[in-house]
Amino acid sequence: MSFKVTKLTVGKGRTSGNEKAGVWTKQYYELEITIEDEHDVEIAKASVEGLIDGWLTGQTHEKSPLAQHINVENWDPNKIEWKTAEGSKGPYERSEDVNNLEFKAMLKDLRVHNGKMTRGEFFYWAFEKSAVVGRKKRK
Repeated sequence: MSFKVTKLTVGKGRTSGNEKAGVWTKQYYELEITIEDEHDVEIAKASVEGLIDGWLTGQTHEKSPLAQHINVENWDPNKIEWKTAEGSKGPYERSEDVNNLEFKAMLKDLRVHNGKMTRGEFFYWAFEKSAVVGRKKRK
């Protein structure tokens, strides 16, 4: 069996703040690169991680034109298209609205929370290995 790696996506983030004041800043960066030679996967990964580490530690988002600070908590679920679905645990809503910036921010927020989180009256989860998000009202 053989595989050929042609694309690599690397994402990293950090949370910093003042616990006593309850002020937190979340930063998350994700890059997708095309790999010309599959033997360069490890080098490509190390290079991208180094670039992201530089953004996270050395520069603020105002100083770097390439770095974009993503406030993952500012997405609006009402601006995302949801469809009713039926799962093994009953009805839920799902979205595959991948061209929507709100959906992309929600997906990044879910990644920060290991694919599952509660926000407002809904529990959200990301489906593994796909760009689908489910949500269900909390009980």
